[in-house]
Amino acid sequence: MTELPPLFRDRASFHATFTAGLERLLRAHDGLGVFILVLANAGFDPLIQQRLQADLEQRLAQLSEALRELLRGGRRLPDAPDDVDVFLRLMVLGLEGLPPTRFRQVGPWQLQYNLLRALRPPRMANVAVEGLRKPFDAGGFHFNKPFLQKEVLWEGSLLGRPVRLLYNKFPFAPLHGLLVIDPGAERPQLLGEEEHRLVWDLCEQAGKTMPGLGAGYNSYGAYASVNHQHFQTFVLEAGQRFPVEAPEWRHNGGDVPYPVACACHTGVGRAWERLERLHATDQAYNLLYRPGRLYVMPRRFQGSYHHAGWTGGFAWSELSGSTTTFNADDFQSLDAVAIEAEMAKLALG
Repeated sequence: MTELPPLFRDRASFHATFTAGLERLLRAHDGLGVFILVLANAGFDPLIQQRLQADLEQRLAQLSEALRELLRGGRRLPDAPDDVDVFLRLMVLGLEGLPPTRFRQVGPWQLQYNLLRALRPPRMANVAVEGLRKPFDAGGFHFNKPFLQKEVLWEGSLLGRPVRLLYNKFPFAPLHGLLVIDPGAERPQLLGEEEHRLVWDLCEQAGKTMPGLGAGYNSYGAYASVNHQHFQTFVLEAGQRFPVEAPEWRHNGGDVPYPVACACHTGVGRAWERLERLHATDQAYNLLYRPGRLYVMPRRFQGSYHHAGWTGGFAWSELSGSTTTFNADDFQSLDAVAIEAEMAKLALG
């Protein structure tokens, strides 16, 4: 069996590498995009926030003054328009006006209030999609863009394949990353068997010492934000789980039906057979990989229904029971009935 890199040894090792990388990013790069990435990841983790707070405050002041100078001189801004737009709103809010990510339990569901993620550019989220397949677009946004190289957390060989793990710029899960297998192949967001087996093996092997490890996957048309094949990794704390993993659901052997179609596969081969059938019938789906398990959730394509105004759309995390909202009033008022009604919109046939 191929040995895993030290990064995946345990949660403490992963957290230390994750945090040190953010610290290096903040000190080595002065762009707006890097600041936004570090700020968003710090706001999701109190330990990282505490370690980087002073540096973040200093960098916000420096970048704000530099941006004012450029605007006063009528000079062209060097950063991406999306980053400038987000940063200008951060200047108005100030760090004191940006609350850390908050969580609460709503019946069986998890709800989070994540204001910074609300500032995220939508990319493909507002695009109506009718099929699983779209060719890779080298001219569009993808994970081989040179400016993203600085956002790489780790790159190397993973279970015999070249892999790149990037920070998620607007995280909504603990230690949130973007895993791109063989990035140079530039595959579109259509899952292949080899990639499925690699992520299964990663979760299974690393799960022996890091049981919080998992990965989400959105098919094209199920709120995948980028059409470059990728998974979203996370590492939960000890004892944490997604609501879809609770034993009372029927797909886990319990008696309670889940609000959307869901199957739990405990064998990598049978799981792939199920995914092949979804591909053959051009069926959108979301996945949750956990050690020794894969939750498969077929659903309606984005754009084929109208989602509620309090959500940007349901993807793998929401279908797994963890919902993000961007408005403080919604965070306080949403109940299980509203969340389950939104899930029901994705039901097939």
